[in-house]
Amino acid sequence: MPCFISKELIEKTIAFHGHSCPGLAVGIRAAELALQKLGSFGQSDLVAIVETDMCGVDAIQFLTGCTFGKGNLIHKDYGKMAFNFYDRNKDAGFRAVLRRDILGDIGSELHGLTKKVADGTADDEERVRCDELRRALQDRYMDVNLEEMFIMMEPAFPIPKPARILQSLRCEACGEMAMESRTRRLGGKTLCLPCFEMAEQKT
Repeated sequence: MPCFISKELIEKTIAFHGHSCPGLAVGIRAAELALQKLGSFGQSDLVAIVETDMCGVDAIQFLTGCTFGKGNLIHKDYGKMAFNFYDRNKDAGFRAVLRRDILGDIGSELHGLTKKVADGTADDEERVRCDELRRALQDRYMDVNLEEMFIMMEPAFPIPKPARILQSLRCEACGEMAMESRTRRLGGKTLCLPCFEMAEQKT
């Protein structure tokens, strides 16, 4: 079934991200899945743990209201097209992983052309073909049933606790204030993480 999110909201998502692309479409559909299974737009108890930093994370942020600043959007740098969503109120959640076969016949050709465009070896015809394939893949992502697009499973992580407001401590090396949980003790001094890492290299 095609994406239920309104065309107007999709356009706003594209504007927020800065351009339209297949990666953003993945995020739009992942956010749609989260909203379908767990809640509504801007729900304060919705939490997302994303295992990638690709374009689609912007769609998840914009459409679900999960943000780094509120502590309910968490990034795990695993390089996987996988998204964990939770509703703290319901103590419920799931992990959605993009299916490998969703690319279909487009995948291998697009991969080769994208590499050539990136390294500057593609000719004009190949660049046009690459753009055509990207649009076709984007359309596929937006039109396919969510069950065909994602594998659903149990979340990979426990439900994150709400963000805590912690005391800030003064780093005794650089003098800057740092959140208590991001400081370390070394040689009887309180140090921020950069100063701790620098001092630790010298010991």
